[in-house]
Amino acid sequence: MTPDVEQEETLVSLLILLTAGTGLVDAVCYIGLGHVFTANMTGNLVLLGFASAGTFGLSLTRSLTALAGFLIGALIGGRIAAKVAPIASSRWMSTAFSFEAILLLGGTLTAIGYRSKTGEELRTYAIILLTALAMGVRNATVRKLAVPDLTTTVLTLTVTGLAADSSLAGGTNPRWRRRILSIVCMVTGAALGALLVRHSLALALAAATCLTLCAVAARQRARTVGDRVG
Repeated sequence: MTPDVEQEETLVSLLILLTAGTGLVDAVCYIGLGHVFTANMTGNLVLLGFASAGTFGLSLTRSLTALAGFLIGALIGGRIAAKVAPIASSRWMSTAFSFEAILLLGGTLTAIGYRSKTGEELRTYAIILLTALAMGVRNATVRKLAVPDLTTTVLTLTVTGLAADSSLAGGTNPRWRRRILSIVCMVTGAALGALLVRHSLALALAAATCLTLCAVAARQRARTVGDRVG
């Protein structure tokens, strides 16, 4: 296996790992923080529309907080790519994902001892904001990477491609393994998150933080190998 192929496979594995982390984060926010998404902005915008119509159990301000945090995070991720990538192209991805991990760690620490009840509003919004910032940074980074079928947060096109490009539809089944694996990882992450949220929001966020740190470590290792070969 050539170094380029190995690095590409490492990147694919890294993004699939982050996809599982998305399931964890959205489980925390949707189940534990009052029906809001901080990773999936399509879902969050739909909930924002429902909330603006006065749908019971939904919060307009929480959805707006998630949207604002995500946009700011995406802005930060874009700036990291614009500033770091031209100077150290092999380092910008690690920088971005490390920043994401720091934000998720902040959310984890904020969520320690959290209970969904009156008097926890400040912590609720802090967790929403921190996780939305983290997911915004990630999405900006993954967007720049532009790896097909691995957006890590929205799998609508992945599911569509799995069916539309299949042999049943007259296609050639391109990248079917990564498509299926990303779907499985998202579902698994969400299921694990739902189980962990029953015990602690912090526990679920800690798991998401660990997955991001594993992704950073994998990227660092791949970069080190590439530097040695180069």
